[in-house]
Amino acid sequence: MREVVLNEPGDFAEWRNAARGLLASGVAPEDVSWRGSAEGASLFGDEAVVAPAGAVSLPRELLEIAKRVICHRDAEVPARLYRIIWRAARDRQLLARATDAEVNWLRKADKAIRRDVHKMHAFVRFRRLGEEAGRESFAAWFEPSHRILRLTAPFFQRRFTGMDWAIVTPDARAIWKGETLVYGPGGTKDDVPDSDVIEDQWRTYYGAIFNPARVKIDAMRAEMPKKYWNNLPEAQDIAPLLAGAGARVERMREAAVSLANPLTDKWRTRVPDELAPDDDVKTLGELARAVDRCTRCPLYCNATQGVAGEGPKTARIMLVGEQPGDQEDLQGRPFVGPAGQVLDEALEEAGLDRTRLFLTNAVKHFKFEPRGKRRLHQNPTSAEIDICRWWLDKERALVQPDLIVTLGASALRGVTGRSASIRSMRGAVHELEGGSKLIATIHPSFLLRMPDRERAAEERKAFVADLIRARKLAA
Repeated sequence: MREVVLNEPGDFAEWRNAARGLLASGVAPEDVSWRGSAEGASLFGDEAVVAPAGAVSLPRELLEIAKRVICHRDAEVPARLYRIIWRAARDRQLLARATDAEVNWLRKADKAIRRDVHKMHAFVRFRRLGEEAGRESFAAWFEPSHRILRLTAPFFQRRFTGMDWAIVTPDARAIWKGETLVYGPGGTKDDVPDSDVIEDQWRTYYGAIFNPARVKIDAMRAEMPKKYWNNLPEAQDIAPLLAGAGARVERMREAAVSLANPLTDKWRTRVPDELAPDDDVKTLGELARAVDRCTRCPLYCNATQGVAGEGPKTARIMLVGEQPGDQEDLQGRPFVGPAGQVLDEALEEAGLDRTRLFLTNAVKHFKFEPRGKRRLHQNPTSAEIDICRWWLDKERALVQPDLIVTLGASALRGVTGRSASIRSMRGAVHELEGGSKLIATIHPSFLLRMPDRERAAEERKAFVADLIRARKLAA
């Protein structure tokens, strides 16, 4: 019987080195005893003399799963993982066998780890410690269900590069000081301050955005289990907010629903009535004034103003969004709201100068659903997109861009005149009538709506890659 002692439970590199040596030596799973160094010496096993790793081929997917599952707290995980890779080395299709008991266990354990990682990304709360040499320092305490600190620490490293921080868990701690990410022994909650001044600001913000009309207690508890509430400054406010939710909903129902924005008439009086007929529009300025007087579809009734495109007539690249949002409707300019900020950051990262691009939307008026004093965005219908396509074609004719980048499905229909999924069009360059080329990608607001931060980061990277492709193609 070979015995393997793991000094660091959950350390994938340590387990992998031992497993490789055992596989190379042909040691069967039933002939191996796995234990942690804290368990004491075995009475019967001999510590394994691991041979140098040979050329053992394993599916990449299995290794990625093993890297996560080794963090599981089940003491049998090292042995069960070794049994699975022993079989996988002889059966390349093992992971495809969904009815296999061990494969089923592996998938469930991996799901548990990935869920724990997601929860740690969402519920870690940093407390400010102070400032030294111009850099702020923070600390956080978290109790994950499994030993996932090494899996999650790189996420916080990428997200909070500009500050020094430490995350303390019962098993280990991660420390980032601007140059290297290091790990140390675990600690206790007493190692981290209970609160700081920032938490009062966050609690105020959380109370302001709390929507009692959308409270689903069971769903909230499923996504934010009570075991994490001790780490959340807003947790002490959840009970009173829930208790008063019913009364707040009734007050919202009694409040008058506002339809059109009160600035609508004021904005329209600033536009001269003497406008050229639509067919006689010959400049971008005339087109912008004509868009603001457009009554081709009912969307103009409640919008503050029409929002035409913005940018130089000589622009080589035209970015087409879906429709104006709340801030665009008020300011009369495209992409000036939260989605516009995401777009600006992505453009800068992609090496594109916004002032040299022409930015517009497939639909020129803000479509929304009134909720009290708020205006909630609604997607335009196919008919509304097709009616407004007349204006988009006018802009294309005046600017004559070499390349059009559509942001979202509505923009794609506005340019092509047909419905198509982003997935089917993304990643390729398409030819349009008139000689322009087309690249289809997501709308930046899609990134704001994604609840999974890790997936949002990956999607944002792909979005920037699409913009880089557009820059290189236009060049």
